[in-house]
Amino acid sequence: MALSTLSAYAGRWFVVKVGGELIANPKSLAASVGCAVRTFLDERIKVVLIHGAGPQATALSQRLGLTPRTVAGRRVTDEATLEVMKMALAGQVSVDVAAALRIAQVPTLATTGVSAGLVDAVRRPPMSVPSEGPDLVDMGWVGDVSEINTQLFERFAGAGVVLTLASLAGDRQGKVFNINADTVATRVAAALRAVKLFLVSNVPGVLRDLNDPSSRIVRLTRSEARAQIDQGVIRAGMIPKVEESLAMLDSGIDAIHIVGIEPPDSLVREAQQPGSVGTVFER
Repeated sequence: MALSTLSAYAGRWFVVKVGGELIANPKSLAASVGCAVRTFLDERIKVVLIHGAGPQATALSQRLGLTPRTVAGRRVTDEATLEVMKMALAGQVSVDVAAALRIAQVPTLATTGVSAGLVDAVRRPPMSVPSEGPDLVDMGWVGDVSEINTQLFERFAGAGVVLTLASLAGDRQGKVFNINADTVATRVAAALRAVKLFLVSNVPGVLRDLNDPSSRIVRLTRSEARAQIDQGVIRAGMIPKVEESLAMLDSGIDAIHIVGIEPPDSLVREAQQPGSVGTVFER
């Protein structure tokens, strides 16, 4: 695997998606994702960061006496759950990410896709889910991305500001939708024609054995990934990440990396040498 120079990506976009499970420790996030983003900015790479808040939303739901419901790995979002997602995503987690990036001296504006129409969406229609039986499933206030305001992303980047987006989107009628953060990240990356999309989690890539980090798969083609899903090797929360990656490979993204947060320099190493510490999907 050839080592690339980050300066070769100057003027291009990197999109970094961080899972909510990684945000509990701002100092750790600053030392890994924050420092990587700072390095990318120093090489004149444009960066946007997108985050979820799954664990925080679940914990808050339970404190409020609500029982979270998921279908095929996605959160069903009724009105009460939407309120929880607003509090967790745009409140607690958004502030914690901004604090972590400040430690790393990354100038960021933490907001949501609702702000200024950065990410517009429409409500997802009821859909068929084989595991749920023959009836269509209404996911509630879950949205599908309909438009990305790329001009506004470019204006913030031109001002030297990294947008940090919580995965809420809206429409012109003032409706707000909850969207899976991996989905927002892939759609934003495709719209910006990002050269790299990093899906950062607490595992070092796609693993054949979840209990064995050394079983990491370095590269995956479409057919290999589908076979791994069918065989149950790729399962649970990793399935949406892989499916979104496969769907977006033909949408202008050069490479998609699933990478862990440890060691702290993982993102920079993976950017320079794809597949060295994560799993890479390439066109």
